[in-house]
Amino acid sequence: MTTRKTLQIRSPDETADAAPALKKKGRGWEISEKRLDALHERARELRRHSSEAHKVLAERFAKADMGRYKFTRHAVVGSAIVDFNCHNLGMAIDIDEDGEDEALAKRRDKSLESVGIRVMRIKAADILDNIDAVLARITAGMRMRIADKQDARRAHRANSAPRRSPAKRSLTR
Repeated sequence: MTTRKTLQIRSPDETADAAPALKKKGRGWEISEKRLDALHERARELRRHSSEAHKVLAERFAKADMGRYKFTRHAVVGSAIVDFNCHNLGMAIDIDEDGEDEALAKRRDKSLESVGIRVMRIKAADILDNIDAVLARITAGMRMRIADKQDARRAHRANSAPRRSPAKRSLTR
C-alpha cells in the first residue's frame, strides 16, 4: 500500500519569522519559469502605475550623478520585487506605503539579506515631505555598503593570498 502525502500548511507565525529555505542554485532561489514571468509582468505593471513617492524618488535618482551605481525601479530580485535595486552594491530600497503587509515585508527582507542584499526601508510620507533628508540617508547607506564591500574584498584577498612553504622561501633568499 502506498502512503499518501498530505499538504502541510504552516501557520502565519512560523512563516513570518523564518526566512525561506534557500536552494544552492543561481542567486539562491529556485524559481519556475512561470513564476519568474509572472514576477516580471507584475514589476512592469508596478512601473506603469507607480505611486507618487516612487515617482519623486525615481526622478531624483534619474537627475543624480551616482557614477557607476544605478538604482532600477521595481526590479525583480530572486523571488521578490523591490521598489529600487542597485545591483552593484547589493542594496535594495523598499518604500513603505500605508496598508502594506509588514509580516510579508519582513520575510522578504530576511530572504534578501540571507543572500547578501541589504534592504533599506523608507516611509512614503518621508519621501514626499522631506526628500533631501531621505537622499542623505540613502547616500549614507550607499557609503556604508561600499565600505562593507571593500572590507570584504580586502579580507578575501588576505585569506586567498598565495602562501609559500618555508623551503621555497629559503631558496629565494
